[in-house]
Amino acid sequence: MRTQLKFSLATLALAASPALSGCGAAKPVIEAPSASSPGPSDANAALSGAAAAPLGGAPKCASATLGSACASAKPTAVPSASAAAAAPPSAPSAAPALAPAPTQKPVQSGLARGTTDASDSELAAADSAYQADDLASAKTHYENARRLAPKDPAPQIGAVRVALAASDVATDFASAPKNPSVLGWLRRVDAALKLDENYAPAYVERGRLLLILGSAPEALSALDQAQRLAPNDAETQSALGVALLATGKPAEALSRLKRAAELDPDNAERLTNLGTAHLIQGEVPEAIRAFSRAAELEPNNARVHGDLGACYLALNQPAKALPDLDRAVALAPDHATFVSNLSYAYFLSGQLDQAVSTATKATMLDPKLGSAWITLGTALAKKGDFAGAERAYQRAVAIDPTDPRAKANLAELADMKRAKAGASPDKAPNK
Repeated sequence: MRTQLKFSLATLALAASPALSGCGAAKPVIEAPSASSPGPSDANAALSGAAAAPLGGAPKCASATLGSACASAKPTAVPSASAAAAAPPSAPSAAPALAPAPTQKPVQSGLARGTTDASDSELAAADSAYQADDLASAKTHYENARRLAPKDPAPQIGAVRVALAASDVATDFASAPKNPSVLGWLRRVDAALKLDENYAPAYVERGRLLLILGSAPEALSALDQAQRLAPNDAETQSALGVALLATGKPAEALSRLKRAAELDPDNAERLTNLGTAHLIQGEVPEAIRAFSRAAELEPNNARVHGDLGACYLALNQPAKALPDLDRAVALAPDHATFVSNLSYAYFLSGQLDQAVSTATKATMLDPKLGSAWITLGTALAKKGDFAGAERAYQRAVAIDPTDPRAKANLAELADMKRAKAGASPDKAPNK
C-alpha cells in the first residue's frame, strides 16, 4: 500500500564497537526515514543540515526558483480538524439519482472528504487507486474530479502526487535539486493554493517537493502551515517529522512522528519512521517496540525486519537479531546493508565462518560499503588470518579515510601480529 510521503534520508550507524580481543567490529547500520528503501548517503550529512528558522507563520509561496521572495499567504485562523478539509465551492452537479450511491470510506491521508458529491466520489476512487499503486486509474479519476469541480484544489494535488509517483525522480531528501520536473510540480501546487490558500494537503505536497529539492527550511515552513490547518492528519505530522530531521531537530521530529503513528496506528511505515527517530535519540527499546509492531503489520517488509535486527545488534543481542536479519536477507537478498548486518550478527554469535562468507557477499553486492569490509576484516582477524584482515581494513580506509574504525583496527591488528611474532609492541617500528 502506498503512503503519501516516501523519504529515505540516510543510514545511521548504531551500536558501539565491541571489544574483540584486538579488533573492533563494524557497527550495524539501520535505515532512516523514509519511509522507503534507503540511499547510501551519510547520516551526519543528511541530518545535520543548517538550522532552520523557528516555526511560525505562513510559508513562502512556491516558486520556480528556490529562495526567491514572494507574497506570503494571508494569515488565517486555524480551523478545527473537521473543518480543515472543508469542501471548496462545488461545480454544478448532475441530476440527483433516486437514491444516493454509498460513498467510499476516505483513505487515510487521502484527498476525498467523504461527501456524496460526484467529484468527491471520483477523489475517493482516485485515492484508493493511488494507494494500490494503480497510477493510471488514479490519474483518470483525479482528472474526472477536476472536470467536475475545476475550482477544487484536491484533484490538482492528486495529479501532482501521481506525476511524482510515476516519475523516475528519487524521493530521498535533496535527491533532485533544481530538477525541472519537481519545480514544475511545485508551480502546480502553487496554482492549487491560489484556488484555496487554506488547503492543508497542498502545503503537505509543497513541503514534500521542497524536501526532494533539498530546501529543508522552506519545506519546514510549508509543513508547519499544513499542521496548523490540519493538526490531526497523519501524513502532515509524518512529513513534518521528516523535515525536522532534515533540519537537525530530532527531538521535535520524534514528537511529530509519534503523533503520526497515533493517528495512523496500523501503518507500518509510520511505525518504521517512528522507530528510526527513537534510534536517533538513543532510545533503542522504544525503537524495538515500534519496529516489532511494524513487523506484525507487514511480515514481508524487508526493511522492517532489517531495522529490527539492527536494533538487537545495537543492544548486543545477536540471538534475537539473527531471525529478523535472516528474514530481511531472504526478502531482499541483494540489499548489501542487510547482508552486512547479518554477517555482523554471525560474528557476535561466534559463527566466524558464516560471518566471513556473509561479509564477503556484502562486499560483492556493494564494494563501497565500508562496514562490510570492517566486519570481514574483524572476522578474519579473529580466525587468525591477519593478512586477509589487513587487506579488508585497507579497503575500508580507501573507501573512507576519515573512518576511525578501520584505522584503529589496523593499528590493533599490527599489535596482534607483533605479539604473535614474539615482538614487544612498544619496541616494534611504527607503520
